[in-house]
Amino acid sequence: MKVDLFDFELPSERIALRPAAPRDSARLLVLDRAGTHDASVGNLPSFLHSGDLLVFNDTRVIPAQLEGLRGEARIGATLHKREGPRRWRAFIRNAKKLREGESVDFGQGVTALASDRAGDGSFVLDFAGEEPVELLLERCGRMPLPPYIASKRPTDARDADDYQTMFASRPGAVAAPTAALHFTPELLAALDAAGIGHTTLTLHVGAGTFLPVKAEDTADHKMHAEWGRIDAATADRLNAVRAAGGRVIAVGTTSLRLIESAAGEDGVIRPFDGDTAIFITPGYRFRGIDGLVTNFHLPRSTLFMLVSALMGRERMQAAYAHAIAADYRFYSYGDASLLLP
Repeated sequence: MKVDLFDFELPSERIALRPAAPRDSARLLVLDRAGTHDASVGNLPSFLHSGDLLVFNDTRVIPAQLEGLRGEARIGATLHKREGPRRWRAFIRNAKKLREGESVDFGQGVTALASDRAGDGSFVLDFAGEEPVELLLERCGRMPLPPYIASKRPTDARDADDYQTMFASRPGAVAAPTAALHFTPELLAALDAAGIGHTTLTLHVGAGTFLPVKAEDTADHKMHAEWGRIDAATADRLNAVRAAGGRVIAVGTTSLRLIESAAGEDGVIRPFDGDTAIFITPGYRFRGIDGLVTNFHLPRSTLFMLVSALMGRERMQAAYAHAIAADYRFYSYGDASLLLP
């Protein structure tokens, strides 16, 4: 499909620079068989059924944005995907100033050797020393806010909390699974009281999630791989919920993509441990999920293509036009939608 079919105009003032407070006071646009409804995230239990199951991503964002020097040249690095205990692939800013075999000094005693340059301008960085890389990043890294926020204001101390979900327990992501940012212990208690369960899986979100689609046709776009895991107990629970007539509702496109990667043609979700580069566009037949909670996405992005595949492109274009006219807040720190096909 032509990528420009997924374009729309978004006024810059609709981009949220801070999350709603409290988190579950964010607005919620609901699309279901009955139509389109304006609500708040706190109303979520009233739109779901007893026996439904919400699936959250328990990945934790690491301080993956680094600034360093190669000689006198300034080098920026955004870690993208772990390739070993001390090895990360990273997108490099000012990559013209860096060659394979050269070392970058990120300060605070943290250095890394660059190798294996790829066609997208990324390098592999091998961190020196014996300390866990997570400790090194705590010293010299900062929270990797999305470019559409970072270009408008600097990262600050609030982001260390604001950009983590309440489920964040497994370090490895360089972007937050932002739909889950809206959830609070109080909202989970209300969902539990309504008979709506929840569980977790792990997908370490990579910086590739923010890369623009440069191809003119979706068939020519290559997705970056991300590592994920669904254990046997979680897979069994997802299958049991659907067998009993409940719905599996993914919270975030990361949870959805991993469930769909683990689901067979027969609709059975199996344990999964490895990389996924699944790219979902209109025409895709969903096998493992029955609904999605997600934020509002960039025009021409793979994630807007995904929600268009779930609900229909024309309906999503109309829903986004409504959200823009009704002053919904967009992107990572913005409002949410509940999509029930």
